[in-house]
Amino acid sequence: MIGLALSHALFPRHFRWKEELGPLSLLTRQIMYVHTLFVALVVFLMGLLCVTSADQLTGTPLGKRVSMGIGVFWTTRLLVQFFGYSSELWKGKRFETGVHIVFSLLWIYFSVVFIWVWWL
Repeated sequence: MIGLALSHALFPRHFRWKEELGPLSLLTRQIMYVHTLFVALVVFLMGLLCVTSADQLTGTPLGKRVSMGIGVFWTTRLLVQFFGYSSELWKGKRFETGVHIVFSLLWIYFSVVFIWVWWL
């Protein structure tokens, strides 16, 4: 999750946000940048929590509730992968289909692990 969070720094250049977001209002452009920063921060903090407090996430009532919340977060992200993004973005495109599959598997993994920790 920490690596995933850090990869958000590459988004503006990779997705050519300067050109893509240029026609948008200043407010809308800044919302895109700020929300990306905060999503990256939340994902980074989730990863940091896992690295530093795995025993508490798995062994305390509060940790299990936090794990459930993280599981809900990633399960929602998994659903967005299939219902929030158009399949036109990846179908018939080798690289994009690969990325879609890899990230779908990652969201499934995160969802299952955190829901499992909560459930046990």
